Amino acid sequence: MDPFTQLILTISVTSFFTFQWLFHRVSPWMSLRTSTGFSGLSDKQKVEWNSRTVSTFHALLVGIFCLYILFFDDAVNEDPVWGDPTLVKTNVAITTGYLISDLLLIFYYWKAIGDKFFVVHHLAALYAYYYVLGQGMLPYFANFRLLAEFSTPCVNQRWFFEVLGYPKSSRPNMANGIAMAVVFFMVRIAVMPVYYSRMYAVYGTEAFYLVPWGGRVAWICSSICLDIMNIMWMHKIARGCYKVLQSARRSKAATPQENGKTD
Repeated sequence: MDPFTQLILTISVTSFFTFQWLFHRVSPWMSLRTSTGFSGLSDKQKVEWNSRTVSTFHALLVGIFCLYILFFDDAVNEDPVWGDPTLVKTNVAITTGYLISDLLLIFYYWKAIGDKFFVVHHLAALYAYYYVLGQGMLPYFANFRLLAEFSTPCVNQRWFFEVLGYPKSSRPNMANGIAMAVVFFMVRIAVMPVYYSRMYAVYGTEAFYLVPWGGRVAWICSSICLDIMNIMWMHKIARGCYKVLQSARRSKAATPQENGKTD
């Protein structure tokens, strides 16, 4: 095993134990001191709270790293299939450790956070990351996919507001809902033309045919399936955001009328 492969393995293992530590120690300690509502949650809710806190931290960490690679890693941007994957491998190794850690928590706390969809999602992602970490292929596309993590903090924050009893029409909830819709659209929908134009540009080239069949399936099929789901989720998010905004407008319009009746 060459030194760089050992380093990537070390990063993955360190990532796994770090996210376990964040879940079991850091999140409960920090949440008790920053949220008055945390102590009143049920045990199942606390498990999901800690899981989502760790998820938010992971999303911000790999998302920022992902942006750096996208803008400054010339080797990957110039050769999206076989460019030097050093930085991408590092980022994917962090995510691999997180996914394995989260899978373990999902199985252990199945009654609280068990979800078949997330199990399938994590296993599919780990299968795709095997080709990045093991064979160094498709670094640009693997990194580009991690942009989607930027929508995770807003999704988690929505759950935090809900479990703490914030009304859907409250300002914090509405602001987060709008931010969630905008960010989700930007990092999952608006980027599709860029992603698929790069895919089309390399399709049929020598570099493309050097990718083994399993790698092509993991790349193309998973991309299409994920984006179909992203479009479906975007539709639901947009509808939910529209309903909340309409409800808030009706409430504002009704308030002056009620005040006029009492005067």
